[in-house]
Amino acid sequence: MNNNQQLVVSSSPHIRDVTTVSQIMWSVVLALLPAVIAAVYFFKLQALAIIIVSIIGAVLTELIFQKVRNKKITIDDGSAVITGVLLALTLPPTMPLWMVFLGSVVAVGLGKQVFGGLGYNPFNPALVGRAFLMAAYTVKMTTWVAPINSGSSSVKMLIGQLVGRNVDLVSTATPLNLASKGEITEYWNLFIGHIGGSLGETSAFALLLGAAYLIYKGYISWRIPAGMIASVFILSMIFGQDPIFHVLAGGLVLGAFYMATDMVTSPITKMGRWIFGIGAGTLVVIIRIWGGYPEGVLYSILLMNTAVPLLNRYTRPRSFGEVTS
Repeated sequence: MNNNQQLVVSSSPHIRDVTTVSQIMWSVVLALLPAVIAAVYFFKLQALAIIIVSIIGAVLTELIFQKVRNKKITIDDGSAVITGVLLALTLPPTMPLWMVFLGSVVAVGLGKQVFGGLGYNPFNPALVGRAFLMAAYTVKMTTWVAPINSGSSSVKMLIGQLVGRNVDLVSTATPLNLASKGEITEYWNLFIGHIGGSLGETSAFALLLGAAYLIYKGYISWRIPAGMIASVFILSMIFGQDPIFHVLAGGLVLGAFYMATDMVTSPITKMGRWIFGIGAGTLVVIIRIWGGYPEGVLYSILLMNTAVPLLNRYTRPRSFGEVTS
């Protein structure tokens, strides 16, 4: 044995990964590109405008907060961009751009920076922004139009968003709203996205493409979306609803794969992730069937975010030799 060999004592973690936070964040942005492309394809220029304005609002808010607090400027890590994109994908294509900007300011300012920044926020910032807009501008947040087929209609709508005036387009309801009236949307339209709804609710196919990439890279846990989607499927079937419809309709796919799996606001243990997903899915079904609002993904994830500290505490694996009282 070499007597000159030295032992290095250091604090945990002892196993490190070369993957950085910035790499993960920008990978999520990349995974969201199919959904962004689908949104622009179906809703044309106004969808692109909403996404760009939301990103600008999120990044500027992060920059200002970090400047004021004399913190390191980290707007290049991609976290603010993700918040901007996710918030935009939860908004209707008719949303005035100034409201979009305000929502992104609230998402980053109140949903993230007031808690200390990335890694300290207890709630998903994009959902905080959407919850604010839903409470403040309910009518605008529940005004839907059918996918736009002509470029002239797209230009008119974009101008209307800029000047704050309504433009006559084909009004419609979301599939969940139609279902409450007994009208069922075809599975194919739900899967591809030729329906009315928020920018990110319209194409389950585009969202699943990005989700598959994130699961392959190991950047999100498959347990949370699996538990959430499975619970929605099983419970909706038990209560006499169409399970496939409830999985594909609304923001379930977007919420399950991109919001509920947020590394900061989701459990770190395997059992905790299962409980989180199943709990969120159960709340979705309760709100959709018995609530006064046809969509429950937003509130289900925010409510489960509050339970994350307890889930981490009571589902952590016991250390070898640990004695419980």
